[in-house]
Amino acid sequence: MKNNKQNNNGFTHIDSDGSAHMVDVGDKKTTNRVAVASSEIIMEKETLDLIQNGGFEKGDVLGVAKVAGIMAAKKCSELIPLCHPLNINQIDIFFEENPSKTGIIITATVKVSGKTGVEIEAITAASITAITIYDMCKSKDRSMEILRTRLIYKNGGKSGEYQAK
Repeated sequence: MKNNKQNNNGFTHIDSDGSAHMVDVGDKKTTNRVAVASSEIIMEKETLDLIQNGGFEKGDVLGVAKVAGIMAAKKCSELIPLCHPLNINQIDIFFEENPSKTGIIITATVKVSGKTGVEIEAITAASITAITIYDMCKSKDRSMEILRTRLIYKNGGKSGEYQAK
């Protein structure tokens, strides 16, 4: 029989026998939690111009990408094997033009009142938003690059606040 206690190396999803397991959050307090993640997509100037001016036959690139990111955040427990299903309170996705490179910076914010955090949901939302932009624009620009997907902020729960440097 496997021991479901956390092992000594600090990885919560690996038990003391080295096997993967889902963390038991039953005894944790429900708290307000937030996570913010970002991703960047770099592209040719002409591609960015088409996105900004609605020049793609598939439709509103950023509108579709935003919906895809929201949908993805809600599906994390189906995509990530040990991720808990969550009753998410809010998902916001924002776009800004990258000031140093030709492209778009995506910022995803996810909020929940729950027993576990929403870092994976925010990272997934930012990632899938970027991938959707790529998918919608690949007919014009296959050289696009998705870069620097990362957690930039989280708060709530026992581990408290994290701010990327």
